[in-house]
Amino acid sequence: MTEQYLTVTALTKYIKRKFDTDPHLNRVFVRGEISNFKLHSRGHMYLTIKDDQTRIQSVMFAGNNRSLKFTPENGMKVLISGDVGVFEPYGQYQLYIQQMEPDGIGALYLAFEQLKDKLAKQGYFDQNHKKNIPVYPRHIGVITSPTGAAVRDIITTIKRRYPIVDLTVIPVLVQGVNAADSIVNGIQEANKRADIDILIVGRGGGSIEELWSFNEEKVAQAIFQSVIPIISAVGHETDTTISDFISDLRAPTPTSAAELAVPSQIEIKEKLMNIDRTLTRMITSMYRTSSQQVKRLNQSYAFKYPEQLVNQKEQELDKLVERLNKALHFTIKKKDETLLNANKRLVSQHPRRQIENMNKQIHQLQKQIHYLMVQITEQKSTHIVNMMDKLSLLNPLEIMKRGYAIPYDQKGKIIKSGSQTSKNDLIQVKLLNEILACRVEDIREDETNERE
Repeated sequence: MTEQYLTVTALTKYIKRKFDTDPHLNRVFVRGEISNFKLHSRGHMYLTIKDDQTRIQSVMFAGNNRSLKFTPENGMKVLISGDVGVFEPYGQYQLYIQQMEPDGIGALYLAFEQLKDKLAKQGYFDQNHKKNIPVYPRHIGVITSPTGAAVRDIITTIKRRYPIVDLTVIPVLVQGVNAADSIVNGIQEANKRADIDILIVGRGGGSIEELWSFNEEKVAQAIFQSVIPIISAVGHETDTTISDFISDLRAPTPTSAAELAVPSQIEIKEKLMNIDRTLTRMITSMYRTSSQQVKRLNQSYAFKYPEQLVNQKEQELDKLVERLNKALHFTIKKKDETLLNANKRLVSQHPRRQIENMNKQIHQLQKQIHYLMVQITEQKSTHIVNMMDKLSLLNPLEIMKRGYAIPYDQKGKIIKSGSQTSKNDLIQVKLLNEILACRVEDIREDETNERE
C-alpha cells in the first residue's frame, strides 16, 4: 500500500524532467524588473524578476554574465532570454538567464532614488542628526501591523532577551494607500508619551510595492522629527527603504531590531558573574595583601621595641631642632644685613638729600648761565659796533659830508654815466642838505682817468 507514495526527491526530479523536456520552457524571452539583486563572491548573480503581479526567482551564472555591458541594479527593467527549470534542493522553479539587456528603470525605483537624493541634499541622512539608542531601555514602542509575523518575532525576541522591559505595540497599516498616514500617526502618538525610550518601526519582507509606505516622504519627515530614537526594521536584509537611511539605527530584519533594542539577559548575567568573580578576586587579594602588611607591622622593630624607637626619634628630633635654630639665626643675620644695606640706600635716596643736591646743581647752573649771558652779551655788543661802523662807511650821507654829490635825471634815477643824459637836459644834483637844479652844457671825457 505504501509503494504508491513518492518521496519528495522523486517528485521533485519528475517535475524537473517535465520542465527540462518542455520546449516552451526552453529559450524563453521575458521582460521584467530586477529586485533582490545579489552578486555572489563566485561571480554568480541571484535576483528576482517581477512585474506588477508576479515575480520569479532567477539566476545568471558567472559564465553568462561576464559578457554583460552593464551592472544590473534593483529597480532596473531588463529584457531576458533563458531557460526555466527547477532548483531541486528547494523544489522551486526559477529562470536561468542566458542573456540580459537593460530596458529602462522601474517607476517606483526611480521615485525611490529621486526622494533619496532630495533628502540627502537636505541633510536628513547626516550622522550628527542620529540619536543614541539607550543601552538599558525601560519601555519600547513597536509600530507595525498587529497581525503580521514581524510583531510576533519582535515581541518573542524582546521577552526572551530582556523580559523586564515594558512593551507597547502601536498598531498601524504597513501596506496600502493609507499605510503612510497610519505610520506617521503612530510615530507622532508615540512621541506624545514620556515613558517610551525606543521606537521600532517596520514590517516583514515583501516586494518594493509592498514596502513602499516606508519610502514615502511624510514617513521620512516623521522619523526625522521624532524625539524618541527609532530603529528601522523593514523587510529582509536585502531590502532597503528611505526609512533605513533616516532612522537612528537600521536593523536587517524585525528580529534583528529587537536584538539591537535590548541587551541579552544571558549576557547581562554573564557580565554580573564576571564582575562578581572579579570583585571576589580583588577583595581576596586586598585581604591577603593587608594581612601581610599587618603581619609585617606586628613583627617590625617599632612594635617590638617602641621605647628604643621613641628615644631614637627624640635624638633625631634634637638634631633637627638644632639645625633649624642654626638655619634660623643665619637667616635672621642675612636679613638684618639686607635691611641695613636697604636702610643706607634709603637714606642716600631720601627726598631731602635729593632736594639739597638738586638745589646745589640749580645754583651752579644759574652761575654758569649768568657767566654765559655776560659773555654772549659782550660778544654781540662788539659785533653790533663793528657792523654799525661798516654801515656808516657805506652810508651815502657820510660820503656827501665829505663834499660829494649825487646827480639824478628828471625821472629820479641816479646818473652813473654821461650816456644817460644829453646836452641841455635838466638834472638835479643832491648835496648834503640841498638840491641843485642844473642844465647840461657839455659832456666830455675825464682826461684824468685816461692818464691814470
